[in-house]
Amino acid sequence: MSHFASSPLLSASDTVSVPTNERVLQVLACIARHGQAISAKDLAVQTQLPLSTLYRHLVPLKKWGWVQEHAQTGAYEPGPLALQLAWGFDHHSYLMAKARPEIEQLMARSGESVGLMVYLNGQVICLDMQDSKQALRCSFSKGRANSSVRGASAKALLAFLPAPLQRSLLAAQGADDVPDADNLLQQLNTIRQQRYAVSENEIDQGVWGVSAPVFSGKTLLEATLSLMAPVSRAHPRQAELIQMTLAAADRLSKHLQPAT
Repeated sequence: MSHFASSPLLSASDTVSVPTNERVLQVLACIARHGQAISAKDLAVQTQLPLSTLYRHLVPLKKWGWVQEHAQTGAYEPGPLALQLAWGFDHHSYLMAKARPEIEQLMARSGESVGLMVYLNGQVICLDMQDSKQALRCSFSKGRANSSVRGASAKALLAFLPAPLQRSLLAAQGADDVPDADNLLQQLNTIRQQRYAVSENEIDQGVWGVSAPVFSGKTLLEATLSLMAPVSRAHPRQAELIQMTLAAADRLSKHLQPAT
């Protein structure tokens, strides 16, 4: 299984908004996102929960197999039931079933790597990634979480999120991630108009990307379809790659429309 990027699920200022009956889910999500075994002390820091409360939430998670303790360190990591749930999503999700043929077709036609990304709780998660046979060093891999404000995939999602959520995500980022929030808001407006985002060297040096949103219903954002290629290969055919990605995202959106 791919490792998630190590980062807290919520900032300290957001923690108070987590309902008491959802704290156990916050703990589970934090363990899933961390990408490696995490100590109870670090979990307490990331979730802003007292150790006594944290241990109380860990008891049922361990009992049901969502979480297990590392055999050597005693730190906490995803348990076997997490794998079972991931398998079920991968094989039976309606979105994945409809998206996979479009991903494979776009990869075959373009000769470049193609992924499917979604926004969830302040992060962009890669649901699927089909790597081309041509070399590409890219941070995106299946199951990995990435920035919610940097790169074509993040911006294509961010542009179609509700305005209050956009502002909240921008406010939660550090100055290094959003050096010019006003400029980014202008970019998002352009992305909404043209229905795609392009980036270069934003996540990985030497990588160019284009991402187009996927909808179910007229305005319900589901995901983005993203194509990535080395800058040297992408530059001579940017217009072609953009149009191919847009067309694939539009076809997928049609597949996801509710039956009439």
